Amino acid sequence: MKDMTLYGTNPVDLISQMFDDDGFFFNDFRTPAVDVRESDNSYAIEAELPGLTEKDVHLELKDGQLVLSTAKTESKDEKSEKEGKNQNRWLRRERRSFKFSRSFVLPEDADTDKIEAKFRDGLLTINLPKKAEMAPKMIPVNIG
Repeated sequence: MKDMTLYGTNPVDLISQMFDDDGFFFNDFRTPAVDVRESDNSYAIEAELPGLTEKDVHLELKDGQLVLSTAKTESKDEKSEKEGKNQNRWLRRERRSFKFSRSFVLPEDADTDKIEAKFRDGLLTINLPKKAEMAPKMIPVNIG
């Protein structure tokens, strides 16, 4: 008789697979935690990007959107190391290649010519100054 459990396998096997299969929880796509703040003069976006360098981070301004993306790939040179007669091999590896892309629609009052970005200790901080408010212009009306 065929096993007719929910996933077509024994639940204990499913739990075992969950811990044995690297692809069960970990995939090549991760989304970083992002905070967005507003002050009187600017907007700030902070993104947590642990394990990345500024070379891995890409910012692009396109059609009124700020696009934040990364692509980190593991090196092909990361093979097992040989030490004498013993060879080191991975028993479990969860830190791998990954990528993400996230877009932010910029408010109309953001001054896109003055955007600044800083990356330090895995934290990307993007500063978006607001445009100076334009005072209403009075137009004289001539009578006559």
